[in-house]
Amino acid sequence: MQRICFCLQVKRDRLEEYKERHRSVWPEMREALRQAGWGNYTLFLRDDGLLIGYVETPDFERALHEMAITEVNRRWQAEMKDFFESDSGLGADEQMRPVGEVFHLD
Repeated sequence: MQRICFCLQVKRDRLEEYKERHRSVWPEMREALRQAGWGNYTLFLRDDGLLIGYVETPDFERALHEMAITEVNRRWQAEMKDFFESDSGLGADEQMRPVGEVFHLD
């Protein structure tokens, strides 16, 4: 099982709306994530917009791919795209780059 951490930057003027959107993630989006292998998926948001994501999955690249091919993910990403700081024009799911793990207490 891979433990993946990633960071993104939410626009400061969109923080409250971003949090509100995540209080009611669509049931079909939740199910798609589970089906694609996203376990223990958690998001943390700092006041300056730093978003830290954590997920446990057998294969992160496969989990990303499995979500990318779903219609519900395309709709969700289209709605969420403008919440993120990005010079690349990529969606949040396309910007997820794992942060290297240096310690795990097990």
